[in-house]
Amino acid sequence: MTTQKQMLLDQRYLKMADIWAQNSYCKRRQVGALIVKDKMIISDGYNGTPSGFENICEDENNKTKPYVLHAEANAITKVAKSGNSSDGATLYVTSSPCLECSKLIIQAGIKRVVFTESYRLEDGINLLKRAGIDVEQVDI
Repeated sequence: MTTQKQMLLDQRYLKMADIWAQNSYCKRRQVGALIVKDKMIISDGYNGTPSGFENICEDENNKTKPYVLHAEANAITKVAKSGNSSDGATLYVTSSPCLECSKLIIQAGIKRVVFTESYRLEDGINLLKRAGIDVEQVDI
């Protein structure tokens, strides 16, 4: 059961993730993510190309390039490089995770995922629930 105080915190972190999404150069969809542990933001991410690549996410046909990283993957790899641990953390993300990101979330030890918009496929959410991860959709 989510308390009123936790609901307010969830909404604030999601608003921050929404602002972080604005860093994305992707034209079709901008997604932001924050990893929070012990009330501290330990990582952040947004969808985009890998470090050192051009900041163009779509090809000439407006299709997302296959090497574009999702916000969740960027946040998880960033926390791995930092030396922090995401074990037991909460992931706040502006769009529900896809199947590939859900696998990373499980392996990273994240125990709770809070998102605003639903992705068109629900297989990622279903996998998270199967793994026992608390998943909540929250309006901001």
